[in-house]
Amino acid sequence: MTLLLQVSDPHFGTERPPVMQALQALAEAERPQVLIVSGDITQRGSPGQFDAARRYLDGLGIPAMLAVPGNHDIPLLQPLARWLRPYAAFHRAFGPELEPVLEMPELLAIGVNTTRPRRHKDGEVSAAQVARVAQRLRRATPRQLRIVVTHQPVHVVRPRDEHNLLHGAGPAVRAWAEAGADLVLGGHIHFPSVGLLSDRYPGLPRRAWGVQAGTAVSHRIRSEVDNSVNLLRYEAADGRCLVERWDYLPESRRFGLARRSELALDRGT
Repeated sequence: MTLLLQVSDPHFGTERPPVMQALQALAEAERPQVLIVSGDITQRGSPGQFDAARRYLDGLGIPAMLAVPGNHDIPLLQPLARWLRPYAAFHRAFGPELEPVLEMPELLAIGVNTTRPRRHKDGEVSAAQVARVAQRLRRATPRQLRIVVTHQPVHVVRPRDEHNLLHGAGPAVRAWAEAGADLVLGGHIHFPSVGLLSDRYPGLPRRAWGVQAGTAVSHRIRSEVDNSVNLLRYEAADGRCLVERWDYLPESRRFGLARRSELALDRGT
């Protein structure tokens, strides 16, 4: 079995120490092989916040990591840096790739940088990015779980989040589903959910799912849910994928299983 931990929107600079300790305990108990960080790693994109984030994420002891930037990871209060070197601090902490690819025998995860320095909050995906990801998906093996990671969501379940949808999501989802994507993981709205992408984009050629994570360790939580992360369990032998939402429980200072969703995957190709 391949076990992945999805952490999104930790917003280092606003982190909650008890929640950080609880997430560390969850990682030690479950021992995932892969960590996926779907953006907004920091609150203000400062080198110090990135350094703190990298130290903490490394300390989770997870062997492989894929991280993409979020809109908060571009400096907001330093206009010169925002326009001339928007990703300098991200590169320093997480390496040169803004769109990393992680491949294992049972997993293909493809990162997409949906941030734009000219946009304060909204995300965007270009035709070139859509084509690049689709091309890479077509080379996946039938055994691999095929994941695309964005920051801004391609699917939301609440009407009030509609304005946060990724610009260009429609053509992207159609192209990626046709190329073989199983899941599109995102964050940004601090509200966890799992949804069938064909509910929003009818007529997709195969079954694909949108998986959203909440905010992992930040105090910037929404009233409906506390901090939360996702664990994804994938059995390549039978194509079975479980998405588990784990919520922080303040009374016990730990993460507890809040919801489990079994996702039916198309495994003909």
